[in-house]
This record gives sequence, structure tokens and C-alpha cells, in this order.
Amino acid sequence: MYEKFKDHLIKEINAIRDGGFYKYERIIVSPQGAEIELESGQKVLNFCANNYLGLSNHPELIKAAQEGLNTYGYGMSSVRFICGTTDLHKTLEKKIARFFGTEDSILYAAAFDANGGIFEPLLTGADAIISDSLNHASIIDGVRLCKAKRYRYQNADMIALEEELKKAQTDRFRLIVTDGVFSMDGNTAPVDKIVKLSEKYDAIVMVDESHSAGVVGRTGRGVSEHFDIFGRIDLITGTLGKSFGGAIGGFTTGRKEIIEMLRQRSRPYLFSNSLPPMVVNAGIRMFDMMSETNELQDKLHANTDYFMKKMSAAGFDIKPTQSAICAVMLYDAKLSQEMASQLLEEGIYVIGFYYPVVPKGQARIRVQLSAAHQPEHLDKAIAAFTKVGRKLNVIT
Repeated sequence: MYEKFKDHLIKEINAIRDGGFYKYERIIVSPQGAEIELESGQKVLNFCANNYLGLSNHPELIKAAQEGLNTYGYGMSSVRFICGTTDLHKTLEKKIARFFGTEDSILYAAAFDANGGIFEPLLTGADAIISDSLNHASIIDGVRLCKAKRYRYQNADMIALEEELKKAQTDRFRLIVTDGVFSMDGNTAPVDKIVKLSEKYDAIVMVDESHSAGVVGRTGRGVSEHFDIFGRIDLITGTLGKSFGGAIGGFTTGRKEIIEMLRQRSRPYLFSNSLPPMVVNAGIRMFDMMSETNELQDKLHANTDYFMKKMSAAGFDIKPTQSAICAVMLYDAKLSQEMASQLLEEGIYVIGFYYPVVPKGQARIRVQLSAAHQPEHLDKAIAAFTKVGRKLNVIT
């Protein structure tokens, strides 16, 4: 049987390759940072990592991870409710709740697990989930695991959201779910307006802060800070794998009764190994650092403003953003790959994004700014984009 299946897979893979949608993996042989080294020996500037605050190789986090490793060992070899909970795990959960102004938190192996494990334990077929059309794949998959009725509204369209809320009024409980920052476009959801609609139509609000925490808001506390709505969002999910150190780990934080129910019934929490102590201890140190200084957020915001203005002035089609994501629109999948390839030759590491990661005809290069980038890094990237853009007739 496998020979037939193998032929089928080869045809599918060739079709992906021929359509310009094949994803190649570049091999890095250095720590993550503004400058990285590839297996070829080429040193390049990295403009596509989720390393928004530049903490992925920060000495304070490395030291904290080493201390956690030395004191608690390599791994827990257990889920949380058996013998996988240390005082470090409880400390990190408290610090996450304090950072976001919530009541309690729960840790997961990844943010994908946090979103995958949140809906099914809380809602049934009598309830409704109203989801933004551009929500992350992990939210979409989590919703699929739940029996609640599904409603969908166009990205950040409050008129459309209100219409869906009206349709869902006969359902028992209504949950509105949105990304805080949409990962491909870089726009920030109008969560202040979402909260107002939730109060008008009696709904619960959930926000995925994976790309907004550490980035949005003056001190990086996400959309609650950005819109001054602390305490009015019921559920927040997020990750330790982007702004917050870049390793692994996800979390849900919010109303204490919801968190308690997730501890009892959320399957990714109940059936996945507990986070390694070295990751947890580094997370604790990271949240302490976030409370001590706002230097990294200030630098990230300055870098983003500078890069966006210069790229727009050069003539690139840039989506508006309130985050550290700059979507350089190219619309053609093969063009996005060719441009990324030529930019790599210029020493700029970026990746072309195309279907199915983004809708067909919406191919782009997603540039992600970091507090680790220096002014000379930004200028080199802008110059390279301009050179290659002109060569490929992206700009004139």
C-alpha cells in the first residue's frame, strides 16, 4: 500500500514546489540575534525572528536558565498534576498574572497548546464562539475541537462583529476571540471596541497576545495597556517564545475560575510534560527585567518607526502597523521567494510568505524589527530592500 501512497505524496510535493509554495529551511549555526551565522559560513542580519526585545541570547536569561538547570535538573518527566509542579512554575504563573493585571495564570508547553486547550473545556454545543477571520491557526484548530457554534467576522470589522453577536444572542454563552496583533499583517485588533461590544451583547472576550505582548503598549503589556482596558479582558493567551525570551512555552491568564477549570480539564495541560525548570526560571527573570526598565520597548518602538518611514519613502507597499511587524506586500509567491533569496545575497535574512500561510494573491515579505537591531542594521536592510526592489521592479 505504501508505494501507492508514496507516489501520491511525491506528486503533491512536486505540485507544491512547481507552484512556488515549497518551504526551504535555512540552517543557523549561531545563537539567535540581530546578526546570525548560517551553515554556509555567511553572516547575515536577521529581520524575520520573533525576537522582538532581543532577549533570545540575553546573558541574564542564560544565567537564569543555567541556575534553573543546576538547581532543578533537566526536565520534570511528568505532567503538572502528577509530579511536574515546582515552586518555579507557580512563581512564573503569578508573575504573568501580575504583568497582565489578571487574577491567575496557567502554563502550557506552547501557545499553540494554550489555544488548542482553551475552548473545549469551557464551552459546549449550547454556546457560541465568534472569531476574527485572520486569527492564528492555533485558534482555528482549538475552535475545531470544541462543539460550540462558530461565527466568523471579517478582520477587525466591528460592524461585522456586531452582526454576528446579534445572531448569537440565542446561544447560552458567547466568546469573542481575536489576535491582539495579527501575525501576517501586523495590525492591532481594536480590542477597546470589541470590549464595548462584548459588554453590550453580554459576551466573554479572549485575546491572543503572542505578537503583541512585549511589543504593544508603552511598557509592553499588550492591548490592555495600549487601549487602557486592564481588567476588562476575560482571557489572554500568549507565548514565552517571542518577546519573552524566545525559547518555548505558552500561557493562559485571566479570570481565576476559568484558569481553575482549565487546570482540571484542559487536555494539553493535563497530558503534556511540564515546562523544563531552566525555561521557567529564565521566564521568571524575564518578567522581572520587564518590570525594572522600559529601555527595550522604547528602542523597539523607535526602530519600528524609523524602518517603516524609510521603507514607505522608498516606495514599498507597506501595510499599516502598530506592532513590530512590517508586511512588505508583493502579491506573487514566486516573487516573494526570489526577493528573499536575493536579499540573502545582500546579507539580509528574510522569508517570503505565501499561501497557505497567507491568502492566495497576498504574498509578502514579513519584516520583524527587534530591540537588538542597531541603526546601521536598519540602514543596511533598507538599502538592500531598495536595491533588490528596483532590480525586480517592485519599486521604481
